[in-house]
Amino acid sequence: MRSITTAFAALCVLSVADSAAAAVSDMDYLRANRCRGLAAGELAAVDTVAMDAFLKAAKRSRASHVVDRGRTEMEKAKSEAKTQNEERRARLTAELTGPCQVYKG
Repeated sequence: MRSITTAFAALCVLSVADSAAAAVSDMDYLRANRCRGLAAGELAAVDTVAMDAFLKAAKRSRASHVVDRGRTEMEKAKSEAKTQNEERRARLTAELTGPCQVYKG
């Protein structure tokens, strides 16, 4: 009985995560990909586990062209993060440690 209860609880958590990801707009999905790209650029120490989980769950309900655009946004942000311009790096770091935090949980 205990294992059935545990399995049911886990299923409920997954269901809530999937429905929350489905409620995310395509624009938010693209922004989350940008944030993940900035994080990959190592502008600041950021835990990406929650961001990766968010993107994985949100990807399930996306059209293929949106997923492709998300990959493009991520790669573009990674490239931007490699800039040597200190002012631009500061702006990107502020984006990563500010608005991007919403995609961490």
